[in-house]
Amino acid sequence: MHSSFRLLSIHAHPDDEASKGSATVAKYKSMGVKTVLVCCTGGEEGEILNPAMDRPEVRENLGAVRHAELARAAEIIGYDTVHMLGYRDSGMADTEANSHPDCFAAAPFDEVVDRLVALLRAERPHVVVTYPDEQGAYNHPDHVRVHDITHPAVERCADGTHRPDLGAPWSVPKVYYSSWSRARIEARHQAFLDLGLESPYDKRWFERPDTDQNITTKVPVDGFTEVRREGLLAHATQIDPESPFWFGLPIEVDLALHPVDDYRLARPKWNGDQPEETDLFTGIEP
Repeated sequence: MHSSFRLLSIHAHPDDEASKGSATVAKYKSMGVKTVLVCCTGGEEGEILNPAMDRPEVRENLGAVRHAELARAAEIIGYDTVHMLGYRDSGMADTEANSHPDCFAAAPFDEVVDRLVALLRAERPHVVVTYPDEQGAYNHPDHVRVHDITHPAVERCADGTHRPDLGAPWSVPKVYYSSWSRARIEARHQAFLDLGLESPYDKRWFERPDTDQNITTKVPVDGFTEVRREGLLAHATQIDPESPFWFGLPIEVDLALHPVDDYRLARPKWNGDQPEETDLFTGIEP
């Protein structure tokens, strides 16, 4: 049945697709689901966090380098198609990059939404995965905008009177927010402590608003957790292979920890009485 379905994920920058829900995508790809990635920016403002990649030729061509990294990560994870929405990285809040005329966060709202409408109508996904409204202390302008454009785009996509030039209307059955649950963070934190290692998870990680009370859907990803690591490592400029945050645990421990990807059903609205889901496509007719 899954081979009749289509999954579309919306991410802000190259590397976000590796750190959020990558094992889910790999699993559904193996089941025949068509998997589509929309990356909204080129990641031009990303910091080079891997000392080995901090070279003049990389710094001068960071956009092109990150595009190549994205292509490699998407292949590892299992995305069939990658669409670039076509905007520049907006940078962190209150930085000079926020005012760049081509940046995602400053682009005209209707223009941005309709670019996404065109992709939704072309790909006709059964499930869209996007970012939540509450994003903790991070609140990167591009992540906030990903959330802000998704629901208007889904609504316009289904409206046959809106921009027929963008394609035939399509009603997206379900929209989810990706999440790093408290349970996942606690499992990683405890694993560091159990091994006598210093945990990189300070108290801020346990004060985030996207706690387990918001989780509606837990997708088992046993056998697919390796793509979490391999997808991240493909982003060699952004991910330091010596980072204790990402790679401080022994591989065998890391792969076994929390073999579940967590989501919150955003559309249709969760009614509170439904049983917890284990499949993003629950209730959808192929």
